[in-house]
Amino acid sequence: MQPRSLRSLVIGASLLATGFASIGTGSAEEPRIDNIKEMFARLRTCWKPPTLPPGDPGMQITVLFSFKRNGEILGKPRITFESASASDADRIAYRTASMETLQHCAPMPFTDSMGGAIAGRLITFRFDDRRNHPKPTEKRAWLTTTTL
Repeated sequence: MQPRSLRSLVIGASLLATGFASIGTGSAEEPRIDNIKEMFARLRTCWKPPTLPPGDPGMQITVLFSFKRNGEILGKPRITFESASASDADRIAYRTASMETLQHCAPMPFTDSMGGAIAGRLITFRFDDRRNHPKPTEKRAWLTTTTL
């Protein structure tokens, strides 16, 4: 092969490889977040509560944090509320799960206007994993009212 055709072949192969590489990485951008409702919806989709033994009532935990303009977490998130009835093991599990959620979701893909509006503002988000257990179905014959 001549040097010029070899060079063309190498350039063509590299362009072709670059095109196939971009197909695998997902060339379409993820949807940009443009309002508070979408931001909270994204946080809810990232939330994965810890696995608890059956019968554990779960708990609530509230985290205070803020974002930078580019969607990264600004500073360190703080826990501002935890359910009083939770055990120490549950508290640690929920603290870990809430921080993993924030790490997994960040950086948020904010639009320029949303990034400018949300940057540095304090956000409070409650992770609520109280588990409702079915109430026993018992007959309450002693409470039946009769109309005379």
